Amino acid sequence: MTSNQTSIRIIPAPPARMPAHDTITPEQVSHLVDSFYERVRSDEQLAPLFLTHMSLDWPEHLGRMKSFWRSVLLKTGEYKGKPVPAHTKMQNVETEDFAHWLDLFGLTVREVFAPAAQPIVIEAAERIATSLWLAMKADPFSKPPIWPRAGKGNLK
Repeated sequence: MTSNQTSIRIIPAPPARMPAHDTITPEQVSHLVDSFYERVRSDEQLAPLFLTHMSLDWPEHLGRMKSFWRSVLLKTGEYKGKPVPAHTKMQNVETEDFAHWLDLFGLTVREVFAPAAQPIVIEAAERIATSLWLAMKADPFSKPPIWPRAGKGNLK
């Protein structure tokens, strides 16, 4: 190369973000959030926890949750919140509440998503529940719970 020539470096495009499963759509994520939180709002165990600790009104909360779950399931990267600090403020949430949340969530997942996508969505929810449980309940010697398979009729 002579001194008058410049080198051009080609930078490859970042890999495309792929959904957690190719059958998952934004409409399904929206339906999941709406249906799940409708269940939560009428659930005698979870409704009081949400009403006590939610700092947003329901439409704003649902919008934030749709953004969160699109980021998780569709890999949109749009959610910029910090769920751990928001949840660590909640002192009266017990391990059983996490398990119940997962069961309601799993029931909703089984109504919304194709059978092939269901375990992927439920596993994502279980990872999130475990992370939040560790942040809220764990000490250095705690082992996270092994969740009963969500949505398999574990409700009281």
